[in-house]
This record gives sequence, C-alpha cells and structure tokens, in this order.
Amino acid sequence: MSWIEVISTFTYFVLILSLGWYLITNLQWYNYQIERVILKHHKPQWHIVYFATPFVLYYLLPFEYFAVYFYALYLTSFVMWNKRLDRPLVLTGRVKRFFAILFVVTVSLIVLCLALKGCSNLGAILPLVIAYLVSYVIEKMMFLTFKEKAKQRLRTFSELKIVAITASFGKTSIKNYLNQVLSKKFTTYMTPRSVNTMAGILKDVNDDLPLNTQVYIAEAGARAKGDIDEITRFLEPQIAVIGSVGEQHIEYFKTLDNIIYTKMEILNSPRLEHGFVHESVPILEYPKIRKFPDSLHITMSNLDGIWFDLEVGDKIEHFYAPILGSFNAINLTAVILVAHQLGMSIDEIKLALSELKPVAHRLELIKAGGKIILDDSFNGNLEGILEGVNLASTYKGRKVIVTPGIVESTEAANITLAKAIERVFDLVIVTGDLNKKIFEREIKAKQIIFLKNKKELENTLVEYTHIGDLILFANDAPNFI
Repeated sequence: MSWIEVISTFTYFVLILSLGWYLITNLQWYNYQIERVILKHHKPQWHIVYFATPFVLYYLLPFEYFAVYFYALYLTSFVMWNKRLDRPLVLTGRVKRFFAILFVVTVSLIVLCLALKGCSNLGAILPLVIAYLVSYVIEKMMFLTFKEKAKQRLRTFSELKIVAITASFGKTSIKNYLNQVLSKKFTTYMTPRSVNTMAGILKDVNDDLPLNTQVYIAEAGARAKGDIDEITRFLEPQIAVIGSVGEQHIEYFKTLDNIIYTKMEILNSPRLEHGFVHESVPILEYPKIRKFPDSLHITMSNLDGIWFDLEVGDKIEHFYAPILGSFNAINLTAVILVAHQLGMSIDEIKLALSELKPVAHRLELIKAGGKIILDDSFNGNLEGILEGVNLASTYKGRKVIVTPGIVESTEAANITLAKAIERVFDLVIVTGDLNKKIFEREIKAKQIIFLKNKKELENTLVEYTHIGDLILFANDAPNFI
C-alpha cells in the first residue's frame, strides 16, 4: 500500500467511528428509537453538520480536499460539540456492543477491499447500517432473555405487594413520597431515579430488587400506546395509581385521548385489587376504583409546607407535610389512600407525612450564599411550574427565574407560562432556544437573558444575581433540546 492509501484507509476508519459515535449518542438520547432521532429531533441542523455533510463530501471531494476538511474542520468541531454537551454519551453495555460490532464490520470491509484490490471508495453508510441492524437484533434477543429472567425472579416473591404508578406528571413525586411513608411500616423498594421504561424495570428487578422486599413501588412511563400495558402485564401490580393526566408528551401521542387511554393501561393488571385514579381521567365507576382528590381541601400552602383535609374511611382527617407546592397535596392524597389500603393507620400516616423529605429538584428549598433557591428543575409540567411561580411571588425581595420553558408540550402552555413569569420576576434567564420566540414575544417589560449554552449559566448568575435574591430553577432540558 502507498502512503496515500494508508492515510485514506485510516481516514475512512476514523470517519465511520465518528459517524457511529454521533448516531449512538442520538439514539441514547431518544431511547434508541431511530424514528425519533430522524423525525422528532429538536435540533435537526446537527444532523446536517455532523452526519450528512461529512458523508456527502466523502463521496464528492477528491481525497486530498476531503482530508483537509475532515481533519481541520469536521473533527475539531465534532470534538468541541461533544465537550459542550451536558448529556454526553454514556458508555453502557449496549453502546460498547454497538462499537464492537461497528469496529468488526468496518475492519472486515477494509480487509475485503484490500484483498480484492478493487475498492476505489469504501462505502460510508454500509457499516453503520449493518452495525445498527445487528445491534438491534442482539438487543432484542437480550431483552427477551432478561424479561424471562426477571419474570422468574418476581415469582420467587410469594407475598410481594407491587404498586405501579403512572401519570403525565407527578409520578416520580408520588413514588418517592409513597416509599417514604410505607417504609415506616414495611420493607419497601422503589425503582430508582426516573426509571420508568420496560428495559429499566427489567434491569431493576434482575439486579437490584432486594429479596426481603415487602412492597415494590414501580413507576411506569410511555412514549407510545402499549408501553404501559407491557409493563403492567409484566409486573401484574395489585395496586395501580394514575396521577394527573394532561398534554405532556403530546407530540408523541397526538391527542389527549390517546394519552388518557395509554395511562389507563395500568389498570389491565390481572391481579389488580385496587386502583386510585385522578379525576382528570374520565373513567366509569368500578368497585375497585377510587377517584381522587375528590374530598381534598387545601387549608394553607406556603414556604413552610402544606396543610390539607381529606376524607379517609368515611371521616375527614387533617394532614400536614413539610413539602412545597399546593399541587403536592394531590400527590399526597394518592399516597395516603394507598398507604391506608395497605394497612397503615391514619396516625401512622400522619406521622410519616410530617417527616417527609422533599424530592430532589422538585420544589426543593435551598439557602446558599445569602440567596434563596427554589430548585424545581425536574418539574416539567405547566401546573407544577406555575405553582413554583406562585410560591416565588410571595417573596418580598428580588426574584429571578431560570427556565427553558416547557418541553414536549403545547405553544399555548408556554404562552401561559411566559405571561405568569412576566407578572412575577425581575430577571428572566432562558436556557436554550426551544421556546425563545415565545418568550421574546410575551416577556417585554422585564430584563431577559437568553443563553444558548447552559455552561454560561454559572457565570451569568454570578454577574446578574445578588445576595437576598430568590432564584427559581423551573424545569431543565439537556442542550440537545
């Protein structure tokens, strides 16, 4: 081989690995759904810059010109792009298997062409397609194996109670609060963080569910019809909870009815003993179903917590929890009803509620550096964010909000949010450009700063906020959104 051929072959190898890195990064962001990467990507211009352009130029340009572009422009910008990501590629087992397949396929093509001595230009898309398809088949086979293994493991828990929770928003909070309350009486275990997919639950059951667990609390999420039904048929929960249902993820489900029917799949459990369903779900009356929060009455909500009344066992009971946000009284209603159904007394529940710890990044009150911080960065729905805005409005000093707006929702919801923000806050910091046009149009009277890169946020806060300020972090979004 001449030195030109050596450099050309090496360049081809690096090109394929770079394109593969970009592909698998995007697949990981979008739950390995290739149609979402292609059709639902929030920044499709990245596809042009980091995938389509080098692919096309590889075929159009003579090698010498392509090499200059590839090493001087593309690789430099691609490395910088990766460094700026706030959610970079995680080298999971699945990702490592993809790269192993891609490596073998690419090297095989190079060897084949060298042996034939007839490849003037190696195919740039073929190794990616083969690696993706082989990886897809392997992951499907492994998924079925893991599913059967997890099903067998669940059968070893003869007296395990399973509570499955779904909602458009609030399901993670319900799960966390329920776990705290039930742990006062039972040995409990909940799916960690925001794990709510079939694959995540299978891994949780296989690897982490303790053998002495009495109550397993699982969160069920969905991006399409049938997702929750699959989880429900696997777990077969005795108790199901459907929290608040709204237009979150409307871009995937198209209509609110589709969202409602998908959430209702959690009631398909063949072992269902009782279901607690939020009143936003138009379900008929059934003996096993209780709607909530039918008798809820919130008496007070401030920066010290929430006080509310609720009918339990044909009697009005009074409750307090040191949790911020009146909407959390709705989530706690579900917690109280489930705990009571599982055998906890009202006094036990009241004591547990009074000792509740806030869920991290969900209206979490923090005092630091002379500033008051309301960390609501994991709250992505309109009602919840508006509650944070309402709480901030009670503060007498200067108020600052940091937000990308609402993701995977409607324009009307973001307009409502923008108008509420304009009424309350002195400084508005918008991260990302997803809802930039709406905020520019609706927020005119206040100081507003737009950040393209969230890495600029820390310096911006140092420069523009002062001791005594209240800062609300309302929702968060990775910079690929």
